[in-house]
Amino acid sequence: VQLQASGGGLVQTGESLRLSCAAYGSIFVVGAIGWYRQAPGKEREFVAGIRWSSSRNDYADSVKGRFTISRDNAKNTVYLQMNSLKPEDTAVYYCASGGRRVSWSVVSSYDYWGQGTQVTVSS
Repeated sequence: VQLQASGGGLVQTGESLRLSCAAYGSIFVVGAIGWYRQAPGKEREFVAGIRWSSSRNDYADSVKGRFTISRDNAKNTVYLQMNSLKPEDTAVYYCASGGRRVSWSVVSSYDYWGQGTQVTVSS
């Protein structure tokens, strides 16, 4: 499975961005897609995740109510709509895929990672 993340950019506080994660290859092994982010000097942290077949999802407390994860199976793409962005959302955002037993916040439970896309929120 290859994952390609895109949609990052530079925005001001309160603005929005939509990230995309396109999956290619052996899609049948994908059970879930997760979005993570990593700010300079910090560990990679879970942001949001979605089950591929059921669309059940989960969010980190820090983004609940502001971010929405969705998927388009026809396009093999998962989206992360980010609204009301804050400077603390600044990070490189990665998407990752895993099987059906993905544990959202456990990095090692994911099998494949995309290359990351930079999100910068200015104050």
